[in-house]
Amino acid sequence: MSDGVTLCWPDRDRIPEPARTALIGPGAPFELVVEDVLGAPMEVFARRAPHLPALLSSAAERFAERPYVVFHDHTYTYGGIIEPVARAAAALRERYGIGPGDRVAISAANCAEWALTFWAVTCLGAITVAMNGWWTGAEMRYGLDLTTPKLLAGDRRRLGRLGEEAPGLPVLTFEEDFGDLVACHPAETLPEVPIDEDDPFLILFTSGTTGRPKGAVLSHRSNIHFILASLVGAPARAAVLGIPPAPAEPPRIINAAPMFHVGGLNCQLVMSTVTGATIIYPPPGRWREDVQLELTERHRATNWSMVPTQLWRLLQWPELDRYDLTSLRGVGGGSAVWPPELLRSLEQHLPWVRPGLSTGYGMTETNGLGTSLKSADSFEHPDSIGEACVATEVQVRDPATGQALASGDVGEICLRTAAGFLGYWDNPTATTAALDADRWYRTGDFGRIENGFVHLEGRRRDLIIRGGENIYPVEIENRLLEHPDVDDVAVIGVPHPTLGQEVKAVVVARRGATLAPGEVQRFAGETLASFKVPTIVEARDVLPYNPAGKVMKHLLEQPDQVSGFVQE
Repeated sequence: MSDGVTLCWPDRDRIPEPARTALIGPGAPFELVVEDVLGAPMEVFARRAPHLPALLSSAAERFAERPYVVFHDHTYTYGGIIEPVARAAAALRERYGIGPGDRVAISAANCAEWALTFWAVTCLGAITVAMNGWWTGAEMRYGLDLTTPKLLAGDRRRLGRLGEEAPGLPVLTFEEDFGDLVACHPAETLPEVPIDEDDPFLILFTSGTTGRPKGAVLSHRSNIHFILASLVGAPARAAVLGIPPAPAEPPRIINAAPMFHVGGLNCQLVMSTVTGATIIYPPPGRWREDVQLELTERHRATNWSMVPTQLWRLLQWPELDRYDLTSLRGVGGGSAVWPPELLRSLEQHLPWVRPGLSTGYGMTETNGLGTSLKSADSFEHPDSIGEACVATEVQVRDPATGQALASGDVGEICLRTAAGFLGYWDNPTATTAALDADRWYRTGDFGRIENGFVHLEGRRRDLIIRGGENIYPVEIENRLLEHPDVDDVAVIGVPHPTLGQEVKAVVVARRGATLAPGEVQRFAGETLASFKVPTIVEARDVLPYNPAGKVMKHLLEQPDQVSGFVQE
């Protein structure tokens, strides 16, 4: 234990005086102090907002006339969004009895009603249950049964997946019901509800090793800490490098992330109330390269935030040079290590963006906070996931003993930060497995620390990351084993040039049965979201097992082991 390494934010000691005192010292905007956070001492920001509604109110005063969210059919300014949020809150309280601690589930594509409902629920001290918009009806019912919301709100397309079977709770359809409901409940000011910073405001779903989604519960404190930690990083780095701070122009972001993801909600919709950013949302439908580029040119966007798959597709778009993208100052995102080839392509096509490049390693359970790789570091350490973020501790631990390992040793990456989640909803076993008594979060990812940088050795062994979406094979395996002609199955991730990985199912048919790839995919797609349906289906006579009875999946990844059919 004595030689175990704990990484902390390195720029703290690099910032020259008096810039350090002016930035993070006593009375400074980002003053750092140590306080008790749910029983564990952690570094926090002394001058933080008490809760999220305070951020929205402050933004309405500071950025009143500035566009906040721009949808294809409506734009709300920071000042102009207060009344519709207040009306929505009054409607939820008076019509449905929504109050502190109640859950309201939302299942919809990005739209104005999603944003208004979220803020109304949050201002009531209630909890938004952010349903994955790609879920099937069966997956939606599981999420509703787990979280027992008092109300389900959403768009026709997603609510229709529940079929004729009533969900057993009131349903609010955005297209038909929302406008009239809000109009009937006039209110001009946000409700005044006592909210503690450690109260929950959001449940986001994250896949678990059991194959069932887990509901990560996030607090007001956790999101606010993430925002402040993200904001102080840029001026601190500028002070370290001795360069002028970034321009004061507020960001204009083309949003490429759904609101049911931490990237689209916590890191954009909520965070913008502090930065004064304008978020431009593409029209409904699948994300498209030409739409992203056209919106960037039309709105003179300054920032893109996306997963590597989307950036790959943009840089490979044949008409990329037709668009004026000179307004872009920064490109960032997470979900996976950005490969050197992607960084080289970015520098080739958009060289002026290099100083604003920022990638990160984090997860839903930490509000996206963990490690970060910025500007030149991204090119000098492309195989790394970066250094510890502000007010975040990182260790690599022996998974058997929990002891912090020395530099260079490979173990499980563990994080501790006030941005950490409260636990998994109604799942104390999973919570205890992920959070220890000192609130260290065990990520389940394996890596090593070298020269202050964290290197990711591998995700959870079975985890598949397809286009930024986490997929656990056991859920797909369990579904396919329900097929009457499937005797055995193993699901793995295989490389894909732009998605990162795609899903492959290796199946063993029951004696005398014949399995066509299309039938396997059709059966999976009946209850699983489309991104979980295997793209490749391979038949084998038997799966390789070790003496302990576990499938040796690494053997399934070897091309010379392929037999039977392959469906692309």
